[in-house]
Amino acid sequence: MINLPVLVLNQSYEPLNICRVRRAVVLIYQNKAEMLENGSGFIHSVDGEFPVPSVIRLASLIRRPYRSDRKMSRLEIFRRDRYTCQYCGKQTRQLTLDHVTPRYRGGQHTWENVVSACVFCNRQKAGRFPKEAGMKLIHQPAKPAVTAPFYLPLNYSALQKEWQKYLPRGSFYYAAEAE
Repeated sequence: MINLPVLVLNQSYEPLNICRVRRAVVLIYQNKAEMLENGSGFIHSVDGEFPVPSVIRLASLIRRPYRSDRKMSRLEIFRRDRYTCQYCGKQTRQLTLDHVTPRYRGGQHTWENVVSACVFCNRQKAGRFPKEAGMKLIHQPAKPAVTAPFYLPLNYSALQKEWQKYLPRGSFYYAAEAE
């Protein structure tokens, strides 16, 4: 029960993060946050019992620097491609990165040249161009649009119905949770 997810909101009700119940209870106990939504049940301690929070709001405003672009990383590529192989369309967590134009043939490590690929497709394509391997990209890779810095895994949105009123559309981006 202490490992359940809790939505953390800034003082301005902007989604900031997702933490665990244990951390949320400590923040509430230290008067650094207030509970907005009660989860299911109570945590019992020697001194008393604490309700399990589902949504908390911080008591002070956390200033976050505005980033005009997202840093390219393995995880960000997978998120952009929604954990989907860009050659066969299979959704999986077992993905690799593939350079559409191979690096040894002059391809760069940029948003426009790197895609998610399952292990099978990456091996099949090897160090060739997609046309040479008889493969076609589902989506042309591109630099993602600038979004708010809040990331919400898709499986949390399905589990946590009480979060919906605190998560305005377009203020975060999803990533598909695949097997």
